[in-house]
Amino acid sequence: MGRNGKIVAVVVAVVVVVAAGAGAWWFLRDDAPEAVSLETATESVTSTTAGSGSATTTGPGGIDGRWSVDTETGAFDYESATGSFVGFRIDEELVGIGGIQAVGRTGEVTGELAVEGSELTVATFTADMASITTNDRRRDDKVAEALEVGSFPEAVFSLSTPVPLGPGAADGERQQATVTGEFTLHGVTRSVEVPVEAQLVEGTVVVVGSFEVALADYDLEVPSAPIVISASDTATIEFQLLFTRA
Repeated sequence: MGRNGKIVAVVVAVVVVVAAGAGAWWFLRDDAPEAVSLETATESVTSTTAGSGSATTTGPGGIDGRWSVDTETGAFDYESATGSFVGFRIDEELVGIGGIQAVGRTGEVTGELAVEGSELTVATFTADMASITTNDRRRDDKVAEALEVGSFPEAVFSLSTPVPLGPGAADGERQQATVTGEFTLHGVTRSVEVPVEAQLVEGTVVVVGSFEVALADYDLEVPSAPIVISASDTATIEFQLLFTRA
């Protein structure tokens, strides 16, 4: 090969390396969706029901009774989830990219609430781990492998202690509380305390919350890949749940 041929070969090699790096950036760049917030969740409910004639009250029964997770209102996808979903966030450090947040979510959620008088007595949700999606199918496969979804297909939260509701709950005033419950992930159940916010909007009880878990507590290891320099050994579990009368 002559001198010009060698130069061309070097240029081609550089272009290939740059293109490969660009590909990694495209699929793994830090484009994580925003964390859950009550403001965003209630806005999505309001925009969905706008013009429908729905009232902000729930009728003569107030908020007493049973409520089920609504999977019809809003929509679910990785970037813009306006309906009910459960997910996770883990901090990662990637080669040539730096720090990002790996985020996975699923809209396949079931659950219910029960209110008796001025107390929340039941709160539970179950999320389908096999349907979790991220911004990259390659990461999806790694997550499913780490969670062993074939053996442990669900994550479950169940309230263990009744929660008193604040004044104005039935009138649409924002509620804040730290709830205690049992959280099951990867076949392991632990007691957790979860800060939550809730509000009655257009006949829908909107609930958002997040809490940290140590992966080792649930016999989990962070998935590895050549591009991953390091990953946090804790994850944030987050949820946005819409409940309508059962």
